[in-house]
Amino acid sequence: MVRIVTAALTALFLFGCSSGDWRDASREPAGIASAPEVEKQAVIEAYAADAFGWRGWFAVHTWLAVKPENASEYTVYEVVGWGVEHGRPALRVYQTATPDRYWYGAEPEKILSVSGTQAAGMISRIEEAASRYPWADQYEVLPGPNSNTFPAWIAIQVPELGLKLPFSAIGSGYADNDQ
Repeated sequence: MVRIVTAALTALFLFGCSSGDWRDASREPAGIASAPEVEKQAVIEAYAADAFGWRGWFAVHTWLAVKPENASEYTVYEVVGWGVEHGRPALRVYQTATPDRYWYGAEPEKILSVSGTQAAGMISRIEEAASRYPWADQYEVLPGPNSNTFPAWIAIQVPELGLKLPFSAIGSGYADNDQ
């Protein structure tokens, strides 16, 4: 009987640790970002979603999106480790109408939203700070720099943004290494 229970628990544990195939995981919009054609004001948003696979049990992936007034798309800033070892930059910057996409199957949560003149006044500072990000071509899960280091570093550079990352944003403390 002990063997059966042990085998069952082991199977459940291994099944729970499987992360599936990232290629099949949802990257659909979550529907929590304002559509650029509707929201004409400047917007700054930060998102967090559980990290892919078993890492999501204790860690999140975070990213930033900015939309200047009357822009037709958001500019998304996020750090991704895939491909860095082959020369791809870790800091990925791209344009999209849907900055709130699922992070490989994990639904994002909006952790910051600033709009109007307050956002308009900070977007150029965020863009300028992003261009100076000291680890744009580096990625290390622990201790960092990783996906959480970038928003934390922006929060240090633009303190009036008021961005507070969740406790599970592992690697956010690495941003202090630039001081």
